[in-house]
Amino acid sequence: MGVTKTQNFTASQNQLANMAKALGHPARIAILEALIKRQSCICSDLVEELPLAQATVSQHLKELKAVGLIKGEIEGTSVCYCINEPVWEQARDMLLHLFTSPTSAPKCC
Repeated sequence: MGVTKTQNFTASQNQLANMAKALGHPARIAILEALIKRQSCICSDLVEELPLAQATVSQHLKELKAVGLIKGEIEGTSVCYCINEPVWEQARDMLLHLFTSPTSAPKCC
């Protein structure tokens, strides 16, 4: 696998790519949907809802938290996760901008 050369791209392009990569797994989409539905969630609740092992859910949560889409607070021996609203809105805006940007290329396909 080659070097990505992320330094050749803007901070915004790298940020969106990292978020898209984090969103690129169906388990992470399911986790986000569960967090949106519940407004917050403890990791063990997610394990009961998803057909995944505790360690797998924790790894997916770690990836979503690393890009800032979710945040977590320690409550006793558990971690309560929720959507990180400012980053969530930023991701939505970045994706909307990408998908609604007019294309100037002639229709080739």
